[in-house]
Amino acid sequence: MHNFEYHRPTSVADAVQSLKGAEDGKILAGGMTLIPTLKQRLAAPSDLIDLGAIAELKGIKDEGGMITIGAATPHAMVAESEVVRRVIPALADLAEGIGDPQVRNRGTIGGSIANSDPAADYPAALVGLDATVQTDRRRIKADDFFKGLFETALEEDEIVTAVSFPKPEKACYAKFPNPASRYAMVGVMVARAGGAVRVAVTGAGPCVFRLPEMEQALSGNFSPDAIKGIEISADGLNSDIHGSAAYRAHLVSVMARRAVTDCA
Repeated sequence: MHNFEYHRPTSVADAVQSLKGAEDGKILAGGMTLIPTLKQRLAAPSDLIDLGAIAELKGIKDEGGMITIGAATPHAMVAESEVVRRVIPALADLAEGIGDPQVRNRGTIGGSIANSDPAADYPAALVGLDATVQTDRRRIKADDFFKGLFETALEEDEIVTAVSFPKPEKACYAKFPNPASRYAMVGVMVARAGGAVRVAVTGAGPCVFRLPEMEQALSGNFSPDAIKGIEISADGLNSDIHGSAAYRAHLVSVMARRAVTDCA
């Protein structure tokens, strides 16, 4: 690693000030991506702002018809939460399938979405469940938050503080994981609320995306047969040693139908 100044603020306000005062500051949440990047010397920030001591960024609340999860809440806490399992069990199941126990106990929801890894699970949950990202200065709808490969709507000195999820009528997440890393080669979140259906896909492309054709079909007939004949184009999808773009396109269809089946 390169040398850097280490900060451990105890409030969001202090973290924002530390970030604004740094020449090239980086936020440390769970460190699942940043620490390996630093160890490989692929990043050399002047300052590291550790959010681990900020109590207001942790915890899960059921209020105002929403489930609100603090940005520094680890995946394991989401997976084990009685509130999440009762209200949005698909979200708890998704969190339980992230990585391994070490990753689930260190990685955080805020760090995951701020990184916008193309194979991360949480982006599908946020977009599929029509969540809202809260920062130190504004609220951003999930549809507007994820912009592209490792790119979000966050400003350089903006900090994610929480994520709020509406309560769906039904929701399920189906994932085809890489057998080694448990990252999603393809993951599909299907959710129905107020008569509308949302279908969000992660792992298949450079960034999470929705499938309007499937959403429309499922709004009229919420069954796997309704989307069986919908073909997914491989254009622009990820292709690597683990699976071609065409294979991932096929997996999107399979995982979407599986998610709908699980909801039923």
